[in-house]
Order: sequence, then C-alpha cells, then structure tokens
Amino acid sequence: MHLNPYGDAAVRLAADLANRRPGTAGELADRCRAAGLVVDGPVRPSDLARVLALLDTWESVVDAADEHERAGRLNRMLAADAAHPRLTDHTGGWHLHYRDDHQSFAAVLSTLIAVGTAFHLVGRGMHRLGRCAVEECGTVFADTSRTGRRRYCSQRCANRDAVRRHRRRAGGSADGPPRA
Repeated sequence: MHLNPYGDAAVRLAADLANRRPGTAGELADRCRAAGLVVDGPVRPSDLARVLALLDTWESVVDAADEHERAGRLNRMLAADAAHPRLTDHTGGWHLHYRDDHQSFAAVLSTLIAVGTAFHLVGRGMHRLGRCAVEECGTVFADTSRTGRRRYCSQRCANRDAVRRHRRRAGGSADGPPRA
C-alpha cells in the first residue's frame, strides 16, 4: 500500500478494521492484503493483540472532542512507531516508509495507520473522521467526500435517518410500523 497525499487507503483500512475487528492473525493479514498492504513477514497472534489495542487508540482519535485534542492523540500515535522517512524499493517501485526495517507487523501497521491518518487530516481537514450520525449505528468513517460534510457511514443509514425525520415531522412514529 502506498500512502497518497491524503492518506485515503490507510485511513479507510483503519476504519474497516475498527468497525469489523479481525478475530485471528490470519484474518488480519488477509484483510490487510486485500486493502493493498504488502505483508512480507509473518503475522502473529501477538501482532493481532497489539493491533486491537491500536484500533482502540485510533478510535480515541476519531472521538476526540476538538481538533487540538485529535492532533495531540494522533501525535502520540505517530511518536510510538513512526521513524524518519526513508526511500525503499522492496516492492519493485520507489516509495517512502515511515518506519524502521525489521519491525513487527503490528508496528508497521501502527505506523501506516498513524501516518495515513495524519495525511488524511492535514490534507482534507481535521474534522474528516467521524461516527455515523444514526445513534444506534456508531460506525467509524473517514470522510473523503468532496464537500467534507459526511454524517453517515453509508447511504443506508442516511436514508434510514431521513425516513425517521420525515415521520417525526408528519406526526407518525419515528421508527415506523413494526416489521413482520
């Protein structure tokens, strides 16, 4: 996975992993590969445990009360595993790594998520992480919309909320009739 100036791929991977936590080291590796990450070493159960803790920390960045708190939390993540940038061609094309060589998979993923999130926020706006506005959903998302006003994790949740608001204004039940 290559970081683009906006960090889209890395921040989307973080949101995907946070919303559907991997249950095994193998599942973690498979989902990272599917997202375009080169997994060039073993992914161990200890990596999974560390990544699950990392996702809790990343969600605290998402849930920060304001941009200064968000920046402080993300800066702590960056300090934990990121190193000075270096050029590498291990995949056949030159690109930057923000980590030291021979780190565990969890440390590599931590760096990727922290740096990608930083690129995403400074490139698109410090408000571009959030949780779905549908109260019972709570799914994390990275706002990559053109306008930067995303409030829902999916069109399904946006439609559900619109129907609830419409029914509330019309004087009906917000949740509608019971389903069979």
